[in-house]
Amino acid sequence: MNNIYFFKEDCHFDLRKLQKHKAWLKQLAKIYDHEIDELNYIFCSDKFLHKINVDFLDHDTYTDIITFDLKESTTGNNAIESDIFISIDRVTENAENLNLNFKEELARVMAHGLLHLIGFNDKSEADRQEMREAENKAIELL
Repeated sequence: MNNIYFFKEDCHFDLRKLQKHKAWLKQLAKIYDHEIDELNYIFCSDKFLHKINVDFLDHDTYTDIITFDLKESTTGNNAIESDIFISIDRVTENAENLNLNFKEELARVMAHGLLHLIGFNDKSEADRQEMREAENKAIELL
């Protein structure tokens, strides 16, 4: 299907160059032998994402991203179906704190969510290093 959608909740943000981002995300999935059936990016405020974090994950913390894998585990294929929530407030603050360009930080976070769906993890130091390398590769593609 290759349906990628972008929404916003409780924030004043519009992603520019939608077709470019869609092509980039499809390419990233394809590199890792995955296909996007439906992928929804929801850009939102800290407040909105914090509520999701508390309500669904029982974590009372702010975060830049939450990824919900919606794929039926019984399908057995590499199709991606997901809702990915990204706090624009967090991305902005992280970019400032790390002296990074907002667009690059946003791309990193967008790729991060998709990479989790592909199978990358970030629990151990080795996993975090592998994830960071994949994020860097993704940013180069954009």
